[in-house]
Amino acid sequence: MADKKSAMDYPEHEKTYNFFLGMTKYGTIAVLLVLVLMALFLV
Repeated sequence: MADKKSAMDYPEHEKTYNFFLGMTKYGTIAVLLVLVLMALFLV
C-alpha cells in the first residue's frame, strides 16, 4: 500500500528543477550559436 506521507521531497524537486533550468539555458545558447554560424557560413 502507498505510503501516507504528504510531504514532498523538496531537495530532490529543487535539484531536478535546477537541472531543467540549466539544460534549458545551455540548449538555448546552443541553438543560438547554430543559428549564428548558419547565418555566417550559409548566407
